Parts: sequence; C-alpha cells; structure tokens
Amino acid sequence: MAGELHLRVITPDKIALDTHTDSLRVPAVDGLMGILKRHAPMVAALDSGVLRWNENGQPRHMFVSGGFCEVQDNEVRVVTQAGERPAEIDEQRAREAETRARERLKVGKSAVGSTGAGEALDTARAELALRRALMRLSAKSLE
Repeated sequence: MAGELHLRVITPDKIALDTHTDSLRVPAVDGLMGILKRHAPMVAALDSGVLRWNENGQPRHMFVSGGFCEVQDNEVRVVTQAGERPAEIDEQRAREAETRARERLKVGKSAVGSTGAGEALDTARAELALRRALMRLSAKSLE
C-alpha cells in the first residue's frame, strides 16, 4: 500500500507476519521504539516483548523474542526467535515457564556462597526465561 510501512516478522520457522501499517512500536533493548513512515534507515537490537502496530485502523500485538529490527525505505523487517500473536500463545505453557523460571531463580539465590561463572550464567538464563514468559503472558492479555 502506498505511503505505508511494509512490516514483516521473520522467525527461523516461518514468516510470522506480513502486513502494512502506518506506525509500530518495537521492544528495543534500550526501550520501546516508535517507527513511522519515512523513518531513517536503522538497525536495532530487540528485547523480548510486545510488538505493536495498527492494521486497518485496529491495534494489533505480537510477542517477539529478541532479534533485530531493520528499517529501510518504508520496509520494516523484524527477525526474531519467536513471533506469536495472542491467539497462538499457550497461556498454560507460559505460566508453567514462569513458575519454572521463578523456581530456578530461588534455587540460585539460596545457594549460599555460589559465585562462580556457572551459577551466574544459570541465574541470567533463568531471568531471561522469566522475562520471556512474562512478555508472552502480557501479549496474551491483549487478545
């Protein structure tokens, strides 16, 4: 469509979204980033979060799990590990992932004197898993 942004969300498995919009917000690692028509060319690293855009005047949402966003010539490409619309999100599975991540964090904090690199890595992974689960649930709640 003339005068609009062409938005594509690409995952390792599929093209999760291919649409047109007049604006969108992406969860960049340094905060939410708004993108409008005629945006300057750029590449931004993405955090796990909720991608938001308008489609035919209606607000739409999708969970994305990291990756990057490239903007050039009114084309926006989001390349991510996962791109899930609210209807595709299994709420029970996301809640179970949240519970597992919280348990892993509790175990890591209760291990007195564990300051090794392995423990720090386990804690960081648990924090990322928790963030992904919470962002999936956030996207699901927008359904």
